[in-house]
Amino acid sequence: MTVPLFDPTTPLEPLRERLEEALLDVLDDGRFILGPNVEAFERELASFLGARHAIGVANGTEALTIALRALGVGPGDEVVVPSFTFYASAEAIPPTGATPVFCDVDPQTFLATPETVRAVLTPRTKAVIAVHLFGNVAPVPEIAALGVPVVEDAAQAAGSIGPDGRPGALGALATFSFYPSKNLGALGDGGAITTSDDELADRVRMLRFHGSRDKVTYTEVGYNSRLDELQAAALRVMLPELEHWAAHRHLAGAWYEEAGLAELCDLPVPTPASAPAWHLYVARCDRSDELIAGLQARGIGARAYYRTPVHRQPAMARWGAGARLPGTEEAAARHLALPISAAIGWEQVVEVVGAARAVLRP
Repeated sequence: MTVPLFDPTTPLEPLRERLEEALLDVLDDGRFILGPNVEAFERELASFLGARHAIGVANGTEALTIALRALGVGPGDEVVVPSFTFYASAEAIPPTGATPVFCDVDPQTFLATPETVRAVLTPRTKAVIAVHLFGNVAPVPEIAALGVPVVEDAAQAAGSIGPDGRPGALGALATFSFYPSKNLGALGDGGAITTSDDELADRVRMLRFHGSRDKVTYTEVGYNSRLDELQAAALRVMLPELEHWAAHRHLAGAWYEEAGLAELCDLPVPTPASAPAWHLYVARCDRSDELIAGLQARGIGARAYYRTPVHRQPAMARWGAGARLPGTEEAAARHLALPISAAIGWEQVVEVVGAARAVLRP
């Protein structure tokens, strides 16, 4: 049995007719940018997350840059960001003129902690990006208690639940990506910024549209970063399914434990009192590269994502030089992602664990 690492299409099959109808409605209406579907999706997403505002933008990376700009981040400032994350979490900082400062992560949860953030705070720190990596819920309130605004990178955590609510409603602002493989994926690129602060929401809306509030007067150098009507229409069909999809992803993580994966690898560790909607199910193993190769040879999707942490990427070398991040290095060396999706079945999980056992304990 082959088991794909991702399966973004199977969950959409029951929605196909509704998706087609929604897209044709947009075509018939003739409004393609910042129209009624974007407005409706923004309201519906904010309501689902428990935030006052959601603002659609072009993608998750620009969402981060715009969120930082809305906070007033600029030249001379520092923004703390974990190094064990997708490159875009840090890539979004230099366009503001600020400097990325890399913090360590807990190698069990893969998340920044108040302790790892505190270790790199300086008087120049303007914001902290807390990444809900792989769907696990970062301790945002505890990090915010350090006295610096927190921007949640929730690109991988749509549908997760933490002890203080859903990612997207925990920090000063939060950002989402709707890349098709995400927990809530569009039919192309898309993103959103959420906040419960009216002034920040106003600044985000202004910045996403060239720095203008009225399309006549341009008060800042902004961005052309808007969620389009077609994507918003599709996302409106999918959003009511997110809670069910998220619950299935969380259940699939429990299936891996039930099937015996803990006998072979260290399992993902959810943060206390959280229910992660696993975007990726990432285990830890001293023989991770051997296991990845063995699983792939058996038709099972598996891969490492961040073997080279962001602070050691060539484009980040001038900011990452000298950083000492032992938790990050451990996580980078030992992690591997195993198949998970909103459609994965028990039999597929058993197949993955059986194949892993055949590789590691022939």
